[in-house]
Amino acid sequence: MNHRIVMLLGCLLYAPIILARPTFAETLALSHSVVMITTELPDGRNGRGSGVVVSKEYVATNCHVIANADGANVAKFRQGYKPVAIKADWKRDLCLLKFDDLPFKPVSLRDSATLQYEEPVFSLSFPGGQNVPQPSYGNIKATYAYDDSFIVRSSAPFNLGSSGGALFDEQLNLIGISTFKSPGKGYYYHLPAEWIKELMDAPETHSLATNVIPFWALPLAQRPAFMRVVIPYKNKNWSTLEAISKQWVQDEPTSADAFYYLGVAEEGNGNLTEAKKHLSKAVVLNARDLDAMVALTRVAYAQKDINALESLEAPIRLLDSDAADVVVIHIKALY
Repeated sequence: MNHRIVMLLGCLLYAPIILARPTFAETLALSHSVVMITTELPDGRNGRGSGVVVSKEYVATNCHVIANADGANVAKFRQGYKPVAIKADWKRDLCLLKFDDLPFKPVSLRDSATLQYEEPVFSLSFPGGQNVPQPSYGNIKATYAYDDSFIVRSSAPFNLGSSGGALFDEQLNLIGISTFKSPGKGYYYHLPAEWIKELMDAPETHSLATNVIPFWALPLAQRPAFMRVVIPYKNKNWSTLEAISKQWVQDEPTSADAFYYLGVAEEGNGNLTEAKKHLSKAVVLNARDLDAMVALTRVAYAQKDINALESLEAPIRLLDSDAADVVVIHIKALY
């Protein structure tokens, strides 16, 4: 299967944005709650992933980290801990490993519905075989309605071994489980923390065997629209992007992201009037949609609309000063 098509493993008020860089002490404390998951695979190899302690009994991770393994363990401080049972939602790709009693502090959870676009976040996980959790930093780029909740997209990067790792807000709340990514910067996806709460009530099992494919790994046509737009968007295949986005708008008429991608597709096809209308709709639906505002500045510049550029400079600056500086350059160029 084409690797460019397969997604790889793994509202509100304006506010100034700064990088969510926790102190060393805060990171160290959180590191005690983020664990390495090790597995014994049927072919004799070992697998590795990440997990996060969400209660005295449970460690949350991605099901694909442990799926069809002969065994799974949690490793921390050179100690191994073997689960006594699991709770699994194979389709959502969320699993809870149950232990008799873990000597680690559980993290606090925050629901995805409370997240704001461009809110600073950071992740902790075990990428590339690292022996201690590694942080990475970014912002909330989108929240996508899915299965009565929201999939969280951030710009905080993660790599192989990070699956099952934690995404935190500035207040050190767990807001997502790092799960899959797509080509290009800024497309890192996390399962919502509230799914962990729901899974707590599921029945226990002792089997790691499954033939269920996670929603994000289904054939392309069966994936959510927010996943299907990425490849044509990256490849500037505007006609395909427009077709997918039009259907997305029909299916989710209150989705700012659906209108954003539709507007970008129309911009790419040279239909600036429609692009402006749909990008403006995205901003109406989400006043923190930085990407839509930046796209509107491109349209305004192409239409030589100084008034539109000037009206966009201030709200963009509250979210991204570098992007706002580009707007100022465009304004000066038109005078």
